[in-house]
Amino acid sequence: MKVLKTVSLAILGTALALGGAAAQEKTVKIATEGAYAPWNFTGAGGKLEGFEVDLANDLCARMKVKCEIVAQDWDGIIPALNAKKYDAIMAGMSITEERKKAIDFSRPYAAGPNGFLVPKSSPLAKMPGTGQAYNLGSQKEAAEKAIDAVKPVIKGKTIGVQGSTIHANFADKYLKGAAEIREYKTTEAHDLDLAAGRIDAVLADATAILGTLEKPEFKDYVLVGPSISGGILGEGVGVGLRKGDEALKKSFNDAIQSAVKDGTVKKLSEKWFKIDISPKG
Repeated sequence: MKVLKTVSLAILGTALALGGAAAQEKTVKIATEGAYAPWNFTGAGGKLEGFEVDLANDLCARMKVKCEIVAQDWDGIIPALNAKKYDAIMAGMSITEERKKAIDFSRPYAAGPNGFLVPKSSPLAKMPGTGQAYNLGSQKEAAEKAIDAVKPVIKGKTIGVQGSTIHANFADKYLKGAAEIREYKTTEAHDLDLAAGRIDAVLADATAILGTLEKPEFKDYVLVGPSISGGILGEGVGVGLRKGDEALKKSFNDAIQSAVKDGTVKKLSEKWFKIDISPKG
């Protein structure tokens, strides 16, 4: 009887210990926009899907934490992080010096090119520089020359960009005066205006444009213009984190490094974008 009682207590103790461990499993709450396909979007039944949703779940598994992914409007995504409504941001957010003033970033998990979305029937479809790539950081003179070649073509045109993004900053610095720049809350909104003929072109991340081009209503549109990166366009896409959250930053950095090294980021990017946007070097 005593032996049975001892065994029962031991089993109970083990069960309680296991239950306590499960209860203490750390949850990392990650915000995404949910309106930036194929990076992140709201699918059927309100379910969040996309490259970053898949990658977030993979990174959480590597960090041995539970993932909770929530949708947050882009224009409030950084303030809500700093207000501790969640722990991290994975929303196609490029690492820029301006954003570094407000938040910290992990190492990059993606590096995507940029371009213009225009109708195939538009004069803009013959934009110079199409198929060529330049970096404003390492090839500043050549990149700015390529941008200058675009200006006469877009003169008097209206270009849509998503507000509070690197593309809005780029357009304001390099294209303002040559074209009218119109800002939108989401990429979906400027795509709708382009389809309706209310604007002449969209300037966005090429990966987002490739996602748009897969929609039947955009079969007569094309991605054009020089692919510009670096400088004002940032150092790549990373996880946004609160300043001082060094432990979580290290966890993300280690997980991202592992996911890049074993080809997971390449595999997921090819699944969602049909091209490899994993960071190089």
